[in-house]
Amino acid sequence: MNDRLLPDTEPSARWAQVTAVRGPVLELRCDEGLPGIHEALIVDPDGAGVVCEVQSHLDAQRFRAIALQPTQGLSRLMRARLTGAPLTVPVGPAILGRLLDVLGQPGDGGPPLPAGTPRRAIHQPAPPLAGQRPDVQLFSTGIKVLDLLAPLAQGGKAAMFGGAGVGKTVLVTELIHAMVAGYDGVSVFAGVGERSREGHEMLHDMRNYGVLDRTVLVYGQMNEPPGARWRVPLAALTMAEHVRDTQGRNVLLLMDNVFRFVQAGAEVSGLLGRMPSRVGYQPTLATEIAALQERIASGARAAVTAIEAVYVPADDFTDPAVAALSAHMDSTVVLSRELAAQGIYPAIDPLRTTSVLLDPAIVGAAHAQTAAAVRELIEHYDEMRDVIALLGVEELGQEEQRLVGRARRLQRFLTQPFFVAAAFTGMAGRSVTVADTIAGCQAILAGDCDDWDERSLYMIGTLDEARAREDERRRGRPTTATPDGAKEAA
Repeated sequence: MNDRLLPDTEPSARWAQVTAVRGPVLELRCDEGLPGIHEALIVDPDGAGVVCEVQSHLDAQRFRAIALQPTQGLSRLMRARLTGAPLTVPVGPAILGRLLDVLGQPGDGGPPLPAGTPRRAIHQPAPPLAGQRPDVQLFSTGIKVLDLLAPLAQGGKAAMFGGAGVGKTVLVTELIHAMVAGYDGVSVFAGVGERSREGHEMLHDMRNYGVLDRTVLVYGQMNEPPGARWRVPLAALTMAEHVRDTQGRNVLLLMDNVFRFVQAGAEVSGLLGRMPSRVGYQPTLATEIAALQERIASGARAAVTAIEAVYVPADDFTDPAVAALSAHMDSTVVLSRELAAQGIYPAIDPLRTTSVLLDPAIVGAAHAQTAAAVRELIEHYDEMRDVIALLGVEELGQEEQRLVGRARRLQRFLTQPFFVAAAFTGMAGRSVTVADTIAGCQAILAGDCDDWDERSLYMIGTLDEARAREDERRRGRPTTATPDGAKEAA
């Protein structure tokens, strides 16, 4: 079966012999000359048929390979067939609507891919700078805090940084929902080290959204060998590149979670016997991340745009993996555990969330000025919080009280109920245009909402919805949502 997953080989195929099996790492000997780095091979082709990838040369005849499938049942002296080419994955229209593994095998219970489905090597060079489009076309996600403080662009890269349980996956899923309706292109989702439950949920959600026919799901699950988890992002990116280069269609590439790609690389590096670098990471950390990230770019006719969830270990943003990933991002979205504890969702920290696209020449002067004013006011409130905690807000001057009130209202206005969380929150999702987001923030900054109850601005869409809620409160209507998600009397 695995013969179909790899390039065709000549009848006079070259062979190697297994000399050692150490978990997912195999040591082999080839008397006919060493295979190239990244060349694919099949161990025990007449039996288990385990696909491996060459990783290092030990001497003139011995080399090491990393298995992309479980190695149970393999033993010394088994034969391995060298394919003479890198690992390939299926591409083209046949893979749309399918859930695949790193080898391109369907995992959704559906029929096999049609015979003759084209394949493409997972190792490709980054597109040359001369072939990339210089113009910037912005995405409108409908998520207020993102569109205001961290705008996204076609051909760009955005990362959602956060520790465990602060909402990275929910935010990425909401972005899928927000973009598929008005996005004329193909979505490719790479699940790196995902739980099987998450894969089933994503497949179910895509079917419910009615966008499965233009989506590809590629998974390397937690229980798979590190080599499979390590190569899943490259497999997904290869499928996305084919759509961009061959069909001329825009591609939205979503990866959850890129940190597990780094972890898998660290496992592979350790198994290969390489000396660890800082904090135990592989010495090739920066090279591996750059090889992946620099392939995400715009082409002559279309673009691959990436949105990546990144786990931050122990909430330490100085971690080498987090720092290396940040260097490649156009938009950096930081999720805060403190804001999540306060019931501010999405729990995006407005002070640490940045974007190189937040420039008057790209987004316009009004957008850039409003974003700067929002960030400045919330920063001022953050500086005053220790004083407020000690003395109380009543001890502040009148002007300071007014600024603190506006900052709190801005924080609540930038919350938003998500479509994908409606079953848990009981609130229908909201999508807000960039113009409405800017207009609402400008109104709060100007003091138009100074006498409004803060709860009127919590978990809403546009400012008009908050105005209607405030009118109800003044007329004595009963309930509004509160920051802890409960309901209180107005």
